[in-house]
Amino acid sequence: MFIVHVHVHVKPESVEAFRQATLENARNSVQEPGVARFDVIQQLDDPTRFVLVEVYRTPEDPAKHKETAHYQTWRDTVADMMAEPRSSVKYANVFPDEPGWG
Repeated sequence: MFIVHVHVHVKPESVEAFRQATLENARNSVQEPGVARFDVIQQLDDPTRFVLVEVYRTPEDPAKHKETAHYQTWRDTVADMMAEPRSSVKYANVFPDEPGWG
């Protein structure tokens, strides 16, 4: 598995619109064959901060995700809603099912 955490800081006046656009993107993303999981989480003590937890089956699947119409619509829709550029951190799973561990 290949995991990406996308950190997003949204303008306060855009929180609800961002949330709705992101939920629509997530609903479509989980239908992609390369997406194992796609979670949208919102910080409790600062609702302007979100993390998208994207779990892909292979390291190539994030690029395929970015080619989809729903991702491109999301990207363009939320661009002006962000208080700062989004950032991402990439991970490999260690447990469960990571060959070579244990």
